[in-house]
Amino acid sequence: MKAELITAPAAEPVTLAEAKEWLRVDGADEDAAISRLVASAREALERATGRLMATQTWRLSLDAWPAPTGDLTVMALPLAPVQNIAAVRVFDQAGAAQTIAAAAYQLVGPADAARLLFKSAPAAPGRAVGGIEIECVAGYGAPSAVPASLRQAVVELVAQWFQQRGDATDARALPETVRALIAPYRRARLI
Repeated sequence: MKAELITAPAAEPVTLAEAKEWLRVDGADEDAAISRLVASAREALERATGRLMATQTWRLSLDAWPAPTGDLTVMALPLAPVQNIAAVRVFDQAGAAQTIAAAAYQLVGPADAARLLFKSAPAAPGRAVGGIEIECVAGYGAPSAVPASLRQAVVELVAQWFQQRGDATDARALPETVRALIAPYRRARLI
C-alpha cells in the first residue's frame, strides 16, 4: 500500500504564539524558523506515533483488495485517527476511475483502529498496479482536539531543535521527555 498526502493540515497543533511563549522568544525575527520547526516536529511525532495530529487528507493506493473473510471484505486502514472516507475508486482496464458509492461501504471500529467494511464484494481493479484508491481524512481535528501530551511533545521537540540548531546531534533521536509524552499514543505496527 502506498500513501500520498493530498491535503496538508490547514493549521498546526501548536500555534506560533504558543511555541514562542514556550521558547521565551519575543519579536518576529525567528518566526519563520519557529514555524518550520513546529511543522517538522509535528511530522516527526506523527511518524513516531503512527497518528496524525492535524486534519489532513491522504490517498491510499492498493494493487488488490484484501482477501475476503467469509462474505465480508474488510480492510484495516493504516492511518489514525480516521475521521471519514472521502472517496473509494477502482480503475478499470482502460485506466478510468469508477467511484464506489458510499452506501456500498462503511467505516467501522474506533478511529484509532478504523477499518473499511464493504457490504458486498467490491469490483476487482482492471490494472495490476495502483488499481484501487481510497481517500481518507484523518487527524484529531481542530488543534484544540489534539491531546495535550502530544501538543506538549511538539513544543518540547521544537525547544530542543531551536536550542541545538547547528550543533552536531543525532536529529533522529527524540529526547526522553518527548518519548515519555508520546508513549501512550504509539500505535503498534503489524508489519
